[in-house]
Amino acid sequence: VQLQAFGGGLVQAGGSLRLSCEASIRTFSRHIMGWFRQAPGKEREFVAGILWSGGTTGYADSVKGRFTTSRDNAKNTVYLQMNSLEPEDTAVYYCAAGRVGMKGPYDYWGQGTLVTVSS
Repeated sequence: VQLQAFGGGLVQAGGSLRLSCEASIRTFSRHIMGWFRQAPGKEREFVAGILWSGGTTGYADSVKGRFTTSRDNAKNTVYLQMNSLEPEDTAVYYCAAGRVGMKGPYDYWGQGTLVTVSS
């Protein structure tokens, strides 16, 4: 199983980025997909999650109203649309796949993609 996240980069505050995560999981549609991030010197934290069919999503309070996660089960891909980015959003973003709950535990993790928001 392999998860590959991409789409990170450098953006100015107020800008937008869209992250994608492709998963080589045969039963992708049966997995809950999550997004986490880890800023320098901080612990990894939950950002967003999406259940199997994509009809139910959840977000950390810090990103509600700014970030949106979605999935395309036909493409084994999950997305994180990030709008109104703030310098505090600077972190390595990881996607993960699990079977238990939106906040984990997760069975598989991607390698991470760096998002840097400049002020």
